[in-house]
Amino acid sequence: ITKERRGDYLGGTVQVIPHITDEIKRRLREAAEGANVCICEVGGTVGDIESLPFIEAIRQFGWEVGRPNALYIHLTLVPFISTAGELKTKPTQHSVKELTGLGIQPDLLLCRATQPLEKKVKAKIALFCNVDESSVISAPDAQTIYELPLLFHADGLDERIVEKLNIFTGSPNLARWRRIVAAIKNPKDTVRVAMVGKYVDLTDSYKSLNEALIHGGIANECRVEVTYVDSERIEQEGLPDSVRDADAILVPMGFGPRGTEGKIAAVRWAREQKTPFLGICFGMQMAVIEFARHVCGLERANSTEVDPTTPHPVIDLMTTQRGLTQKGGTMRLGAYPCDLVEGSLARKVYSRKKVSERHRHRYEFNNAYRERLEAGGLVLSGVSPDGTLVEMIELRDHPWFVASQFHPELRSRPMDCHPLFKGFIRAALHHRAQRREAPLLGGLKVVKR
Repeated sequence: ITKERRGDYLGGTVQVIPHITDEIKRRLREAAEGANVCICEVGGTVGDIESLPFIEAIRQFGWEVGRPNALYIHLTLVPFISTAGELKTKPTQHSVKELTGLGIQPDLLLCRATQPLEKKVKAKIALFCNVDESSVISAPDAQTIYELPLLFHADGLDERIVEKLNIFTGSPNLARWRRIVAAIKNPKDTVRVAMVGKYVDLTDSYKSLNEALIHGGIANECRVEVTYVDSERIEQEGLPDSVRDADAILVPMGFGPRGTEGKIAAVRWAREQKTPFLGICFGMQMAVIEFARHVCGLERANSTEVDPTTPHPVIDLMTTQRGLTQKGGTMRLGAYPCDLVEGSLARKVYSRKKVSERHRHRYEFNNAYRERLEAGGLVLSGVSPDGTLVEMIELRDHPWFVASQFHPELRSRPMDCHPLFKGFIRAALHHRAQRREAPLLGGLKVVKR
């Protein structure tokens, strides 16, 4: 649309083909710049009207770069019919037929099934889908998604890819990956983390967080059991046992006023009970509000996002965001540097002075309350290089209470767990061990403001 408004099409009618497909191909080339291999996923189901321009674009792209430089992998379903006791290949056959009708002959088939495909099933699929039998790869159910690379390797997927793209490499060393899978499948201990949020009905809303917690478990050789707690229900019913009995509490990102008091109640419990706590983005803001109210005595302290009339806006709209009428694409996005304060827990966890983390927010800690909150015991452990933006907070008299305005989960990897999640799960393990010997302190009454 921007190109049309700019006059790039000279007043001509903008069409799906060639204009939209050309733009898709342009972005593919842009993404692949400087890379040896570019992986492009086209979601949805073959034949869906929404995906047709993308299918056509990758068809054209394959011919433009030359077929030896393009590899089409098609993910299909091979359902198991329990009453018949067999896998059915018809859905795969029809899907490949539909894709071929759109001009793409898949080079490899990833066959999603509840179990590995037998040789005769692979042979049948190969015959009717016009591929080599060795190009039919099983994608069975696994105990953990991190096991799939090992299963694909065992079925020869990696060999087929480098063979068809003519980019032969040495044999992969999967020893470290095998250790990761072994740590997930055979943990030495278990910790329970309560994630208190407002989007818990769809747990994939916190997909990156979920994976980062798994990485924390891998780094500490334990299983992380996550209980998703609806912060709105806390407002109505009080703190559930899943929060009170948790080995650690995590309050994630979010937007808007719904469920905020429930999150604040969970933060208060973590602070008073000395339960390990990690707040992320909106979670950090809730931690600041809770501290301002219940430690510093700032009644009705809040964020102006939640309560524009609050007498104590400890969280306020960033100066650069004021006056904006177009909300789309105007957040503070991307990676920004952060300086860690000497002697802080954050500095100890990261083991470095400066870090760079990814952001997505438009509200921030209100510097007008810095002195008041620091006097109450709040530690501003991470700040922007110019000192104007508070990036991290923690508590001086708490064993592990850390919150960040940024999103550390976006930098966590299975073989390189983010330091905050590694430290968070380690603290949860320590807290769990202590709880086996000492009872919890008194209860907490939740008051909705």
